[in-house]
Amino acid sequence: MEVRVFVEGGGDSPAQHAQFRKSFHALLAKAGLSGKKPKVAVCGGRSLAYKDFKNYRNGYGILLVDSESPISPITEEHPAQPWEHLHQREGDKWSKPAHTSDEQCHLMVQCMEAWFIADKAALKQYFGSDFKENKLPQHTNIPAISKANLLSGLENATKTCRKGCYSKGNHSFELLGLIDPLKIKGKCTWAKRFFETLDEVMIR
Repeated sequence: MEVRVFVEGGGDSPAQHAQFRKSFHALLAKAGLSGKKPKVAVCGGRSLAYKDFKNYRNGYGILLVDSESPISPITEEHPAQPWEHLHQREGDKWSKPAHTSDEQCHLMVQCMEAWFIADKAALKQYFGSDFKENKLPQHTNIPAISKANLLSGLENATKTCRKGCYSKGNHSFELLGLIDPLKIKGKCTWAKRFFETLDEVMIR
């Protein structure tokens, strides 16, 4: 059975799509998946990712998009309800496709940059000695950091770096392949859910 992850983002050009896909595969390799690796569909905008996922019928699809707004952490008392979040969120109002389950929907909380903040060592390695870690959001509950604060924190921390001020695009695509999934899983229950679900699906 083919497993395909439909990911929000990836830029606009074929070169950016290729870099994003390469880095995502590198991240999955470091996650130590027990079975074969999934295919990665770089979809661009979030609505396109949802549309491609919804129309996929050739195997097992997984949707991975930003939550864009606050969402509760996953606990035993409060299991993950990603479709409910996406259905209620202004700007989405997405309904869960009839042929899918909650297991097939995953959220980067509140955006992909939360994964980067979870691995500050990778950020320092990538941006070099001019990187100012103290400018990053200091909240220890990373999923609670707003998208605006994640982005502004990264921009402020990298203003004087030789690689330039952080921006979505080449910076984010290259960083994706450097971060440590173990650190991400340890600091974000939603990321932990994604990697563990993917591992389970790939060995079925």
